[in-house]
Amino acid sequence: MKEKVIQFGEGGFLRGFADWMLQIVNEKTDFDGKAVVVQPIKNGMCDMLTAQNCEYTHICRGMEGVDVKKINVISRCVKPYDSFDEYIKLAENPDFRFVISNTTEAGICFSEDDKISGRPADTFPAKLTQLLKKRFDLGLDGFVFLPCELIDRNGDNLKKCVLQYAELWKLGEDFADWIKKENIFCNTLVDRINTGCPKDEKIELGYEDNMVNTSEYFHLWVIEGYDGLFNELPFDKCGLNVILTDNLEKYRTRKVRILNGAHTSLVPYALLEGFDTVKSCIDDKRMNEHIRKCVYDEIIPTLDLPKDELIEYADNVMKRFANPYIKHYLSSIALNSVSKFKVRVLPSILEYIKRYGKMPETLLFSFAKLIDFYRTDMTNDDEKVTAFMKTASVKEILANNSLWGEDLTFLESEIEKYVNK
Repeated sequence: MKEKVIQFGEGGFLRGFADWMLQIVNEKTDFDGKAVVVQPIKNGMCDMLTAQNCEYTHICRGMEGVDVKKINVISRCVKPYDSFDEYIKLAENPDFRFVISNTTEAGICFSEDDKISGRPADTFPAKLTQLLKKRFDLGLDGFVFLPCELIDRNGDNLKKCVLQYAELWKLGEDFADWIKKENIFCNTLVDRINTGCPKDEKIELGYEDNMVNTSEYFHLWVIEGYDGLFNELPFDKCGLNVILTDNLEKYRTRKVRILNGAHTSLVPYALLEGFDTVKSCIDDKRMNEHIRKCVYDEIIPTLDLPKDELIEYADNVMKRFANPYIKHYLSSIALNSVSKFKVRVLPSILEYIKRYGKMPETLLFSFAKLIDFYRTDMTNDDEKVTAFMKTASVKEILANNSLWGEDLTFLESEIEKYVNK
């Protein structure tokens, strides 16, 4: 198979998401492409991966059962900090078409201190600019970028950083124009809970695999891309949940409001009631009813995608929450709950009132439980936010523009009904 993909990152997420998908694409179509993994930081797992010929086992586990798949889509690993020349040589291969990355939310960034003379440069976009300059100098075609970093408009932000380095390093207008015209930076949204190799259990495979990886069954990759993408990378012919769209935002809103909104409207209430994991709430009749009312009765009616699509997505969320193989601790989700509530739940409350002229009682109950929660010692948030929430009245909390971006005192009488109840 030809090497067609450059992949920045060798961690569990990409191996259990993008590489798992590429394996299926190779098995079911004539794509016949391998990925070369670039280790974007000095210390990583590429040596462990190389030691077993870049092959590993991936296991999907959930309510659906268990599916074991051997992954051999990675051809080799390249470590720029050990061999910068080997890294730059990747630019010479005309078969490379796609660049996939997951360098964490902090990975797509710009630093004025970075230098083109670095071997390698420091940040991920700077390393990428070094590779792209070599590609440009050789007169070869550009790449299609499919970043998986969990930031808004990840493709746009990556392109912006590359162009900033082109300007900082004075690489010329021709190079900048080539970046803009001959490279495609797709914005993407990824969704899959990857559980890696759980440390508290022993997985019996019948053979040794130090890179075994586990995840849930559910996977979603929304790509804001060009019309011919699936002709080049035929995800659509494999039954994979990959959506090609010209409007990523509606899918991001769906995920934030339903999946993340369900978490945030549940967690303070559940912690106050003594629950510890998301699954323990799903298994409890009262908590299950609360979360379903939030999602199906009050969140979904505020969204604009077809109702069948929204219900199908919500059904998948409930199935994911009930996954017996995933221990998702409420205390972890509770971090910075006020800011999360503003982004994930408050828009549903306001849109529900706007559309239906009445109050979303269950979501307002969740708002009250958020206030109750911050009056305990269980919170994990900014010190000033915690101190204010702990002592302020409901009216003072709702009037705090810095927390909510607007005055919410019109909700006071509705929320007061549930505080300390």
